Amino acid sequence: MLFGDIFGPDLLIVVIIVAVLVFGGSAIPKLARNLGTAKSEFEKGLREAKSTSDAAQASDVPTTTPRDTEK
Repeated sequence: MLFGDIFGPDLLIVVIIVAVLVFGGSAIPKLARNLGTAKSEFEKGLREAKSTSDAAQASDVPTTTPRDTEK
């Protein structure tokens, strides 16, 4: 219950008010836009890494480790 009391709607209102005071009203949309762009780039990187991983697993070339070659 402790976290439920801490992260309530009252705290959200206080955080928004402090953000407007610190960053100014015109900087908030720019900050939100930059966060959205960063999120999109991160997701794009995850998709590319997954497709690269899937392509490597689908290839017919067996992967060996140095321990496999010593046997």
